[in-house]
Amino acid sequence: MFAYQFMDNAFIAATIVAVVSGLVGYFLVMRGQAFAGHALSHVGFTGATGAVLLGLPPLWGLVTMTVAAGVGIGLLGERVTNRDVAIGLVLSLALGLGLLFLHFFTAFATQATALLFGNVLAVDRPTLWSLAGLGALSLGCLAIIARPLLFASVQPDVAEARGVSLRLVSVAFLAIVALATAECAQIVGVLLVFALMVGPAASAQHLTARLGLGLLLSAVLALAVAWSGIAIAWYTDWPVSFLISALSMAAYLAAAALGIRSA
Repeated sequence: MFAYQFMDNAFIAATIVAVVSGLVGYFLVMRGQAFAGHALSHVGFTGATGAVLLGLPPLWGLVTMTVAAGVGIGLLGERVTNRDVAIGLVLSLALGLGLLFLHFFTAFATQATALLFGNVLAVDRPTLWSLAGLGALSLGCLAIIARPLLFASVQPDVAEARGVSLRLVSVAFLAIVALATAECAQIVGVLLVFALMVGPAASAQHLTARLGLGLLLSAVLALAVAWSGIAIAWYTDWPVSFLISALSMAAYLAAAALGIRSA
C-alpha cells in the first residue's frame, strides 16, 4: 500500500486534516455549533465553484468563502439564540450563489462530485503543502484564543461580565472553523464534513469531561477513523468518504454506549 506515492500523500493529508478537525471540532461541539460546521462546508462549495468558474484553484475559493461566511456568522449571531438564524441566512445565500455559478459553468460535473464527496487519493504535493500551512494557521490561532474561547463557551455571561467580547471570540473561532472545514472537505467532501469535524469530537465528549483528555481523544479518534477508512478502501475498493463516515458513526455509537454505561 505504501509503495505508491498517492497513498503516501493520502495518509499525510488525512493526518493533517484529522488532527486539525479533531481539535477544532471539540470546541465546536462544546459550543453547540455543530450546525455551523455543516453550513460552512456547504458555503465552501459555493466558493470552490466560483473559483473554478474564474479559473482559480478550488481550494482557495473554498477557503476564502468559508472564512468570509464564518466571520459573517460570528458577526450576525454571537449569542446562542441568534446563531441558527444567522447560519440559516448565510447558508441560503451561499447555496443560491452556488446554483448560479453552476448555471454558468455546466461542465463542472466531475470536479463538483470531488468537492461534494472528497477524493483524498487525488491529493498531490502542492495540496499537501497548502493543507499543512492551513493546519498550522488553524491550530496556531486556536491556541491563541483557547482560554477566552473556553471561558466564553462554558460561562458566557460571566465571561462577558469579566470583559471578554463574546462577539470577537465568536468571529475568531468561526474563522478557525472555516479554515478547518476547508481542509476537511479535501478528505471527505463538503457533504460529509460531520464525519471528521463532529463525529470524533462528540465521541470524545461522551467518554470524558476533562478538557485535555477530551482534546487528545478527539484527535486520536479522528486519526483512527481517517487512517482506517483509507486502509480499508485500499483493500475493498470502496469509497474512502463512505468508509470514514461509517467508521465515525460506529465510533460515536460505541462511545455513546460506553458513556451511558459509565453514567
